[in-house]
Amino acid sequence: MELGFAIPAPGGLDLLSLGALVHRIDPGVIPFRKATSFAVHVSGGEFNVAANLADCFGLSTGIASAMVNYPIGDLIAERVRAMGVKPFYKRFDHDGTRGPNMATVYSDQGFGVRAPVVFYNRCNEAAAQLKPGDFDWDSIFASGVRWFHSGGIFASLSETTADLVIEAMQAARRGGVLTSFDLNYREKLWKTQGGPDRARSVLGAIAENVDVLVGNEEDMQKGLGFHGPEVHSASKLDPAVFLSMMEQVISRYPKMKVVATTLREVHSTNRHSWSAVAWVNGHAVQAPTCELQVMDRVGGGDGFASGFIYSLLSGESPEQAVRMGWAHGALMTTFPGDTTMATLDQVRAFAAGGSARIQR
Repeated sequence: MELGFAIPAPGGLDLLSLGALVHRIDPGVIPFRKATSFAVHVSGGEFNVAANLADCFGLSTGIASAMVNYPIGDLIAERVRAMGVKPFYKRFDHDGTRGPNMATVYSDQGFGVRAPVVFYNRCNEAAAQLKPGDFDWDSIFASGVRWFHSGGIFASLSETTADLVIEAMQAARRGGVLTSFDLNYREKLWKTQGGPDRARSVLGAIAENVDVLVGNEEDMQKGLGFHGPEVHSASKLDPAVFLSMMEQVISRYPKMKVVATTLREVHSTNRHSWSAVAWVNGHAVQAPTCELQVMDRVGGGDGFASGFIYSLLSGESPEQAVRMGWAHGALMTTFPGDTTMATLDQVRAFAAGGSARIQR
């Protein structure tokens, strides 16, 4: 299948992400109300994609974000360096008491019939204070960026972060840079920023500038206001509802070239069925279905996005791109934390039909 659009030639950076850097507090399988110790994972939906592409796939990536000059900022910055991601920071000083802060995400792993629990402390978050004019996009993109990525979590933080995403995407388009956006609709975050109506307004304005959209049918209905058609779906692994919405999506956003999503059926916290689908150049491409034993489900969607983007940037077919995204997302669930521990050889082996039981 033809991709239907050109991939920019190699330059200074293969991908630049814009988003909030956070630290996730993880007590493992112990609920927070009984926890006595925690692991700390550096995360952020947009950062995860850049980190995965650098660490597993060997690409040159960067992150534009806020950074606070205090020990938690130092912890996060060290992990950014360790993953091989080039930082573009707007720096803030901490007042020693109230901030501004690097946000905290609290997420236990759940177990069996007990689902994971996720909540946030984003009070006085530095990333929410980012605004248009904080980064010299024309200069950054002129250095040779091929792909720009951001997401709905960052856009939900404040009025100014949404405006910043649009500013960056418009600059990317002027520079001939491909743009992608992960809708990542989070009801808890939008609830404090005007609710569903504002989400649809903000995400709709951003989508006008997007080449590659990542999001499932629920993201598109809640985040973009599309109406779910009366289409029968045999299961959550059936792409029928997702694909039936593509005519609406492309009619409203004719500049959009690709729409992709993961498909996941959760049988228990630690047992999932997993697949993926993409709409590319008017055609559907679907990955196989595999059965996952899940250690930590956080980051699976970002793992899919990074594998998918890697293959497209590498000139591989849409079919291979979906399989690589699917394979890397599956492997992500076998590691603790939010960023990859996989190797490219492992991803290629899984994409080719290795290790997990595949239903064809």
